[in-house]
Amino acid sequence: MNKERKGWMLAGLLFATALALPLAQAGATEVVMYKSPFCACCSGWAESLKTAGFTVVEKKQEDMDAIKARYGVPEQLSSCHTAIVGGYVIEGHVPAADVERLLKERPTNVVGLTAPGMPMQSPGMQPEMLKPKNYDVLAFDKNGKTSVFSHY
Repeated sequence: MNKERKGWMLAGLLFATALALPLAQAGATEVVMYKSPFCACCSGWAESLKTAGFTVVEKKQEDMDAIKARYGVPEQLSSCHTAIVGGYVIEGHVPAADVERLLKERPTNVVGLTAPGMPMQSPGMQPEMLKPKNYDVLAFDKNGKTSVFSHY
């Protein structure tokens, strides 16, 4: 094969790679959220993630306990909705900044993040102009062991 042809092949490969990277990264920002059809605060949380640049797919689910069991969310860490992003579980009203940090750091021993219960000053539970306040976001592992990921 001559040098010119190799050069064109290499250029084509580099171009294809450059196109593929943003497509792969774009998929990493999709959040699939399972929620009760009757929960308004879940949609408020989804809106806060959309504002931060995520794509949120809402899936209405009658049996949320089955979803939490499928994704390994311990009962004591549960909230009203369960989301999946980048291979991690996001349980409840976790701020978008924490989801972004999780996806950037990609800890291998963490199943996901949770804001247990429904903290009153969390995204979706408050007017959007207020900052999160007075609660912790916890990281949890496959055994349900937790550590504070963020404190508000």
